[in-house]
Amino acid sequence: MDYDGMFDKAIDALKAEGRYREFANIRRKCGEFPVARHYPSDGRPKCSVKVWCSNDYLGMGQNDLVLNAMHEAIDRVGAGSGGTRNIAGTTHYHVMLEKELADLHHKDAALLFTSGYVANDASLSTLVKLLPGLVILSDAKNHASMIEGIRHGGGEKRIWRHNDITHLEEFLRELPVDTPKLIAFESVYSMDGDIAPIKEICDLADKYNALTYIDEVHAVGMYGARGGGVAEREGLMDRVDIIEGTLAKAFGLMGGYIAANANICDAIRSYASGFIFTTSVAPAIVAGALASVHHLKNSSIERETQQERARTLKKRLGDLGLPVLENPSHIVPVMVGDPVKCKALTDQLLERYRIYVQPINYPTVDAGKERIRLTPGPTHSDADMDYLVNALSTLWSEMELRRAA
Repeated sequence: MDYDGMFDKAIDALKAEGRYREFANIRRKCGEFPVARHYPSDGRPKCSVKVWCSNDYLGMGQNDLVLNAMHEAIDRVGAGSGGTRNIAGTTHYHVMLEKELADLHHKDAALLFTSGYVANDASLSTLVKLLPGLVILSDAKNHASMIEGIRHGGGEKRIWRHNDITHLEEFLRELPVDTPKLIAFESVYSMDGDIAPIKEICDLADKYNALTYIDEVHAVGMYGARGGGVAEREGLMDRVDIIEGTLAKAFGLMGGYIAANANICDAIRSYASGFIFTTSVAPAIVAGALASVHHLKNSSIERETQQERARTLKKRLGDLGLPVLENPSHIVPVMVGDPVKCKALTDQLLERYRIYVQPINYPTVDAGKERIRLTPGPTHSDADMDYLVNALSTLWSEMELRRAA
């Protein structure tokens, strides 16, 4: 059996389709974001680049309050947590962060996981076990972590067309009244940047006696008076049963969580393997997240500046006929529509212009919908934006990519 040959064949297939992913070896320069140091794998000299694709949307990973909190935690308690949450891994920082997150979403409790992926996978799969006969109604464009959680639960599911309330109600109407139901969806969909009709979904949940589970990972810290997400902005947090979020995007660190009624959090805490059997997040990271969440509850300047940067970039690109996918969020997708050209475009941005952007290809997006996904932040200057826009316009012409009509 030629095992190596089989692995090589699988990788060669990805390369032939233009879907082979390469890591950019970068080192961010603390206090100078979006500047980073790039270390090319081909032996070329290292150089400074500007990052335009980070999910650290607000630059909180560079915030002095966050960094100081992390340094203080290391000095107080050391590096790792020392165990799972059940065995020595629940520090005072973990308890305080869960209280802060519960308060952020006006819920009784919150539960901290090692990542947003794990939060979705563990929570959704466990809900199927806790609620016998549960049917999960999942938006067609839900994140891979939600899909995996639903699959791992092994229960019945219905996939409704993306943001299609009529289709969702068709499924709900078909299910018996006494069947447990859960509607799973996201607020901001990170690749297209569109936003779910949360109120209408909650209305259907009330009508058909269903639970609601919203993934707000691309919205927490970004929307609402205190950064509670789109549900906070729209005054709907009390109508959503389970809110899932991340600490790895707008909050600038790592980890994921759910916020819900105390009995829901307690049940998932007690049954979810993805929570029980893994070492807890390091105290320094938790302390930094605590500082970040607290800061963004009380400061809106970061998200207001980020929203202005996103609006400005969309307009600048649109004025040049570059095919920006219109949406009401902070996400700036620019459509390429070809995996090989998408990879070539980002290679040229890095090599010629020292601009770091990752290509977004299948399976992250559908084939034929390849794109670059730009994430302007508060620290991207007008000069940075001028340079990016001019570089993209030049490459768009050289590569004969389609412009908007």
